[in-house]
Amino acid sequence: MMEKGFCPDNFVVPNALKACGALKWVGFGKGVHGYVVKMNDFDDCVYVATSLVDMYGKCGAFEDAEKVFDDMPEKNVIAWNSMIAAYAQSGMNMEAVGLFKKMRFQGVEPTEVTLSGFFSACANLKVAIEEGKQGHALAVKMGFELGNILGSSILNFYSKVGLIEEAELVFRNIMVLKDEVTWNLMISSYVQFGMFEKALEMCSWMREKNMRFDCVTLSSLLAIAADTRDVELGKKLHGFCIRNEFDSDVVVLSGVVDMYAKCGIMDCARGVFCSAKKKDIVLWNTMLAACAENGLSGEALKLFFQMQLESVPPNVVSWNSLIFGFFRNGQVVEAQEMFSEMQSSGVTPNLITWTTMISGLAQNGLGYEANTVFRQMQDAGVKPNSLSITSALSACTDMALLNYGKAFHGYVMKNFMSFSLQITTSIIDMYAKCGNLDHAKCVFILCSTKELPVYNAMISAYASHGKSAEALTLFKEMAKEGIVPDHITFTSVLSACSHGRLLKEGLELFKYMVSELQMKSTEEHYGCLVKLLANNGQLDEALKIILTMPSPPDAHILGSLLAACGQNHETELADYIAKWLLKLEPNNPGNYVALSNVYASLGKWDKVSNIRGFMKEKGLKKIPGCSWIEVGQELHVFIASDKSHPEKEEIYMILDLLGFDMYYAKSNTLYSSPCNTIDLTSLKEFQM
Repeated sequence: MMEKGFCPDNFVVPNALKACGALKWVGFGKGVHGYVVKMNDFDDCVYVATSLVDMYGKCGAFEDAEKVFDDMPEKNVIAWNSMIAAYAQSGMNMEAVGLFKKMRFQGVEPTEVTLSGFFSACANLKVAIEEGKQGHALAVKMGFELGNILGSSILNFYSKVGLIEEAELVFRNIMVLKDEVTWNLMISSYVQFGMFEKALEMCSWMREKNMRFDCVTLSSLLAIAADTRDVELGKKLHGFCIRNEFDSDVVVLSGVVDMYAKCGIMDCARGVFCSAKKKDIVLWNTMLAACAENGLSGEALKLFFQMQLESVPPNVVSWNSLIFGFFRNGQVVEAQEMFSEMQSSGVTPNLITWTTMISGLAQNGLGYEANTVFRQMQDAGVKPNSLSITSALSACTDMALLNYGKAFHGYVMKNFMSFSLQITTSIIDMYAKCGNLDHAKCVFILCSTKELPVYNAMISAYASHGKSAEALTLFKEMAKEGIVPDHITFTSVLSACSHGRLLKEGLELFKYMVSELQMKSTEEHYGCLVKLLANNGQLDEALKIILTMPSPPDAHILGSLLAACGQNHETELADYIAKWLLKLEPNNPGNYVALSNVYASLGKWDKVSNIRGFMKEKGLKKIPGCSWIEVGQELHVFIASDKSHPEKEEIYMILDLLGFDMYYAKSNTLYSSPCNTIDLTSLKEFQM
């Protein structure tokens, strides 16, 4: 146009800028901006300036957008809308909400478009829930009709922040028009929050209204079948996809593969994957995740190489699935190698990668290494979330790393405005299992919102420390607050009764759980009940419980009764339980050791000798006990009869002296204890 000698006017320039924004051509857009500045004919044209703001915002050039916006002598509502939308679409949600407030302060009346951008920002900010509600009230006050655009924005806001009842109200009673987008938004919200029955009801209602299912609807329904392991529903949906020609849609196919995998039918998952005419990165990653979640790390690795042979380069999600699969299969070394290779290949680990590494190491008993990876994540500039924090705390808990646990607690206090429920529960659990019950109590007391998981963690803490009375008191306090206990609560409180030999209270609690709350008893509940009866010497009653359980008892329950037989000198019952236990787990050396200990307590040394001989014959060895101690910033690990520590001679000398001192502690011997002259704190100076 300009080559022909025509000069663009204030109609052409905005349209050219609009095209640049749509195509993300920021370079060409800057050229148009340069033309605007050079010509000096557009200084007073608010539409050109607004188009520049919109173009820069859509291209992600926020500094340029802000400069143009700030330099505008007059800002119309379209300019405000463009800037708010630019912030919201790029995840700068706080800036979007702040600009909306500034706009209101300057007396500019918002439009439906303004509010849509504002709701989009509020939906991604947990701290802006009240602002979002006020925005809804403003829309009603201004008489805006909640059509597809504004109505969907409000619906999306309520759904994302978890206010499902408010979302339902908007959808059912307020929205004037409902298209496939709004129906799908409501269905996916139900699925996200585990409200599967309501999601299915919504789908039925959608069909009654003659609305067609699209790929988004089917993806939500397939997610329900996957999460509930409802293979019949999944097969019906798969058939629907084939009949209605959705089987060529890779998004739907990914949902079908995921559904079959989560239902444990890997042959069907493979069949769907192999039959796909087009395989994009999403479908490859879905199949990789399916193999990983089902413990098929070898197959996942083959897929990983196959996708590269078919010219589909793996992304960070692909690597994450592979690492997760190795950890899931207990292949820690392979997972660590893939993590290193991932970085060598130029793929930057994301938050999920780091969290997978931390949780994988922690779950495989490598707490010290998990904490090292957490520090590496911080060095890489990746900010941890609740899941990575709880995974790191889990590592501290499993290895009893109290100092590391305290450090994480301090980190959370410094960097998180408020503790999530998950983090609070993990911190209480960490302190309790690291032996510091007082700190666990402090965290519980200072918790502003005490929900069921927090109560469960504290009751469990009391139970594990033998504080039966405190556990029962807290259980009663929880009931007064109107919080209904779940199966975890009863497992903890029944365990507390078992430790404290509170027979009457434990039986009453079990009866209350079954009769009044009509809660189905789990194997853990029966295990606590058996241990409670056995600890109180009622072995016959404990046996009756075992024989009348709805499912066969596991080795843990039988082991509890077997141990009680030794304490109560019940030889005949011990023989009966032992045969049952060894039939259940014939190759578990722990069972033979437990039986040997029972016979030893009964003085039946011939049977002890027979058991040890049998273990030797079968090649069964007792797993050696392992202890560890944290000294400074270093973890020292000891195995029973360990001779590998460089300071082994000094350690064993002190152990001998301690044993000697303990042996004579209760006697009135004339000999003075050699340990009185030893500084035991010198142990802290030992270095690995």
